[in-house]
Amino acid sequence: MKFEKNDRVEVLDDALEGIVIKIDGEKIYVETSEGFLMDFHASELVKIGEEQSRMIATDDVSFSDIIKEKQTTKRAKTEKVKSKDRSAPPMEVDLHIGKLVNSYRGMSNFDILNIQLDTAKRQIEFAVRKRIPKIVFIHGVGEGVLKAELDYLLGRYDNLKFYDANFQKYGVGATEVYIFQNT
Repeated sequence: MKFEKNDRVEVLDDALEGIVIKIDGEKIYVETSEGFLMDFHASELVKIGEEQSRMIATDDVSFSDIIKEKQTTKRAKTEKVKSKDRSAPPMEVDLHIGKLVNSYRGMSNFDILNIQLDTAKRQIEFAVRKRIPKIVFIHGVGEGVLKAELDYLLGRYDNLKFYDANFQKYGVGATEVYIFQNT
């Protein structure tokens, strides 16, 4: 399927939609309706308003069936959050390199930092997709390089706020992130 810049698209296997911002071969960059920039393979997307008589070659299912299925599934009404649920434990992500890879022997500090930041970015995107409101990134104290880079990464998102995490529970080596999402 051919995509062009500014096409409105939906993701086939997820409840995401947005506008095509950039095309790089088979990689399509989409700005979601929540304002996040995400990349997808062209086979994961369908244009909104696309002629619906075309068939998906692999499954022999028409686009109209997929779009109909997506449109008929409505979100369940959100219930009021009970006070005990508000105090539910947050999603914790330990960014210590020993927790992320089996062996980091031979890796440069730059490689280690990139693995840690990629992990943080993937976890933020996961939390947005799964509507998880709070994440705690455990980064440790060290020289403060990871914390500074993590603060820079988090500062690029409009829909989240971040603070030092609870000192009694995590000490000074953790950052708590709150994600504000549209209902």
